[in-house]
Amino acid sequence: MLIYILSRNRSSYSTSRLQEAALKRGHTVQIIDHSKCELKIGTGSHIYYQGKKLDTPDFIIPRIGASSTFIGSNVVRQFEMMKVKTVVTANGLLKSRDKLRASQNLVFSDIEVPKTYFPSLYQSDIPYMMDQVNGVPLIIKHLESTQGLGVFLAETEKDARQYLDTFNRQNIKYLIQEYISESKGKDVRAFVVGGKVVASMKRTAPEGEFRSNIHRGGVGMNIKLTKEEEDLVIKTAKVMNLTVCGVDLLQSDRGPLILEVNSSPGLEGIEKYTQVDVAGSIIEHMESKLINE
Repeated sequence: MLIYILSRNRSSYSTSRLQEAALKRGHTVQIIDHSKCELKIGTGSHIYYQGKKLDTPDFIIPRIGASSTFIGSNVVRQFEMMKVKTVVTANGLLKSRDKLRASQNLVFSDIEVPKTYFPSLYQSDIPYMMDQVNGVPLIIKHLESTQGLGVFLAETEKDARQYLDTFNRQNIKYLIQEYISESKGKDVRAFVVGGKVVASMKRTAPEGEFRSNIHRGGVGMNIKLTKEEEDLVIKTAKVMNLTVCGVDLLQSDRGPLILEVNSSPGLEGIEKYTQVDVAGSIIEHMESKLINE
């Protein structure tokens, strides 16, 4: 099988592990920087890379960061037009990357998320906005935040005013989200591959930090999901049209709440704390898809 890993950082842990797992199983792997791809659309649609026409692969593994969502999703879509299989579709990538769109899709499918409010460009009544998510403390997120970047905790009304006034002045698109106090500094990351949860861990933020992301200094612990949590995670991945993804949930007093869905989840933390060969599971899933379809 010829596999292209779409990644701008060939030395990253996730890219390296996927390459290693694929090579170990006898596949041919090439790492392609999607930001350097050129697309020919129309009769004879194809993709060029560094001035050369790319061979058509059997499968692609998109590792698309938030900063390259536009070009990355279009490159993935071009491969899909060429009938190439992918573990993450362009549609799934876009649905998960926009936090507002993701929350709408989930709630439309009866999946509960923390209360979320998206203000209009002309909304300046900050106390009104805060009331929509049960007041302070509250979470403020850029619409395409990832790895904890662009996510802020406003513990007081003064904090909220400072953040919101700044974002409004700079025309930054954001949403406001309910703060789940009972899960302070903790969440659960479940890794889904092919409609199954292959690994899950509880993440805990370092002292003085509310974000539990491993990239922000959080630590993990291997856990087993409850039946309710596992069913919810699998349903979430299906709703988001993602066969490979990381699903983050909060264990609240009213049951599990989906926090967000990551279409390019990192492998380092989940493999370290669960000792599960997640990269290998992804390659095995690809092999199965190629044989059965």
